[in-house]
Amino acid sequence: MPARRIIETAQALAQRTITSARLVEEALERADDPAGEGARVFTRVYRESARIQAAASDHLRGVGIVASPLHGIPISIKDLFDVAGETTTAGSMVLKGRAPAVRDAAIVRRLRAAGAVIVGKTNMTEFAYSGVGLNPHYGTPRNCWDRPGARIPGGSSSGAAISVTDAMAVAAIGTDTGGSVRIPAALNGLTGFKPTQRRVPLDGAFPLSASLDSIGPLANSLACCAIADVVMAGEEPAVPAPIPLRGLRFALPKHYVVDDLELAVARCFESALRRLSDAGAHIVDLPFAELEELPSLNAKGGFSAAESYAKLRKFIATESERIDPRVLTRIVRGAEISGPDYVDLVAARASLIARAAELTAPFDAVLMPTVALTAPAISALAADEDYARTNLAILRNPSVVNFLDRCALTLPCHEPGEAPVGLSLMGEHLGDRRLISIGLSCEAALRRE
Repeated sequence: MPARRIIETAQALAQRTITSARLVEEALERADDPAGEGARVFTRVYRESARIQAAASDHLRGVGIVASPLHGIPISIKDLFDVAGETTTAGSMVLKGRAPAVRDAAIVRRLRAAGAVIVGKTNMTEFAYSGVGLNPHYGTPRNCWDRPGARIPGGSSSGAAISVTDAMAVAAIGTDTGGSVRIPAALNGLTGFKPTQRRVPLDGAFPLSASLDSIGPLANSLACCAIADVVMAGEEPAVPAPIPLRGLRFALPKHYVVDDLELAVARCFESALRRLSDAGAHIVDLPFAELEELPSLNAKGGFSAAESYAKLRKFIATESERIDPRVLTRIVRGAEISGPDYVDLVAARASLIARAAELTAPFDAVLMPTVALTAPAISALAADEDYARTNLAILRNPSVVNFLDRCALTLPCHEPGEAPVGLSLMGEHLGDRRLISIGLSCEAALRRE
């Protein structure tokens, strides 16, 4: 089935060449295919309610009521968003005994108000604490590329990515604490967008780190991401006009985010830089030595360890054996972070944010590979040391954006048939719409016909 995009699908719905009911049936057929990834992609499928919503959407369209470009379009949501009447499990077994949510998460309410049809909750790394995407409780969805090779999907929004690549949803909503939207998007050839944190409300999303968590979409185009983003932010559901690349200045960090790249990633990244330069963009080397401070600042586990431990320590005290040990190891590091350590980290982050903002102010965006490697086989990560090393490598680049509290997007930049690779553009704090406008032109320059 060809990949669907929101704008084109909305046009087809408006022209009555397809119905929301048909779209939802197609999505459910894919989710229920025993030969497919659906059982590993979804922790819950809303078969009955999705069909009812689709029928209602078609009826409303028939009398001229269309809430937004998302009206009648199948969307998946990550398993950490509250849905009224359900227990939110966040990819874990230990949360199953918690009380059901009394109301939908803020972004779920906004998606419903926009007419989106939510087809299911997608699988994820337990508590969203890994960039790899493995889950021992609900299974691990396989990357869309080289499926016989059973490669990692990327995390933590693992099922979100595969729900889109395998046409179980037109777009997916994930969360991004250190790259958890952009990593699976990049490793599966999708587009992903991480907004400036404050733009999209976190109410009703099970937290990993209140300091770093943000909510963003994964889809088949940047326009799709732009529409989903503004709906969740409570803004006008429209795609901004592209900003031509000619004359724009992009910063290219000379170290850190371009160190130790897998050969395939380095090759695709260089090709992407040439295409942007050929389209008229000026790419300027930038030392950006400030990024070298990040490993030492996060040496004790950083905000994610401290804040997740504070949230989950009661479960760790009583049910630690039911938590993925690779996740548990990272959470319990938070117990070693003292109050003064945390205060120092907050201050150091504020200093780095201010210095980085001054350094990149003359540029329209900062370029980097989204992830330093392509998706390895799941079997290659059986040993704890291999898992830990790969996880750190995967998170290194995208986590820069969260620490600096900025917006970023990832665009596919690989050749057809090759392992997916993502090009990342990092914008300024609250520069989201401008970044998307720039990204639309970058997307056109990178497009493979």
